[in-house]
Amino acid sequence: METLSSRVSTAVIGFLVVSAVVYLGWWAMLPALLLVGVMGLFEYVRMLDYNDIDVRRGTLATFGAALILASLPMLPGVPWEGGSWREAVLTVAIGYLFVIEVIKPGERPLERIVYSAFGLLYIPWLLGYFLLLRYTEGPDMGLLYFALPLLATFAADIGGFFGGYYFGRRKLAPEISPAKTVEGAISGLAFSFVVIVILTEFIWQIWTPMEALLYSVLVASASQLGDLSESLLKRALNTKDTGTSLPGHGGFLDRLDSLLFAVPATYLYLNISVLGGG
Repeated sequence: METLSSRVSTAVIGFLVVSAVVYLGWWAMLPALLLVGVMGLFEYVRMLDYNDIDVRRGTLATFGAALILASLPMLPGVPWEGGSWREAVLTVAIGYLFVIEVIKPGERPLERIVYSAFGLLYIPWLLGYFLLLRYTEGPDMGLLYFALPLLATFAADIGGFFGGYYFGRRKLAPEISPAKTVEGAISGLAFSFVVIVILTEFIWQIWTPMEALLYSVLVASASQLGDLSESLLKRALNTKDTGTSLPGHGGFLDRLDSLLFAVPATYLYLNISVLGGG
């Protein structure tokens, strides 16, 4: 069990490190994301190994890196209408997984395809949204927009922990994450909403209170879903932590699970609702 001080200190350190990398821009984010992607895939493959599940390791590494590279917003546009390099890389990757199983069939080929494809979607595909969000509406606005999921997730994490620690009674998802409580989830949402309203309404003045409320519900829910999804993955693969890369705090996936869902949710919210005029 993490102590209260350990939880808070880990969240603060992680927040500061991610903030610094994001502030520096794509030239710092790209190698950082490639490192995190490689480590995340390594942790994922390690969990699969414990359960005697085989995947195409070389394919995961190659196309995982390609997906992150293809997410750079400054790349020239694809030579066809209505697509992106990310989609092109993912399509080729899925096709290659089928082709290689046909050429070199082995035991449980469908299992290899499914778990390899899931690894690409869960880690490098979602990490690619970090670059996309960072440059939404240009580098300056993108930096501001990226601060939203960072601060909202940080607030939801801290608020949820304090709320669950002092008021938690009812379990949120007892079969997946016994420590999560309904009271903690509500506290995280409330604290996240307060932080987002202060930022977007009173400091940056970019959103209405209703837009801030909708976003807070979305990002807090995405953050919780990311956390619970990773817990579901670990429970399904009989693993306590995704790795030991971060001494005393598990692996990279253990610390990035909330942001892996919160950042894409923010990008979609901005492009579908706020910036898209919906």
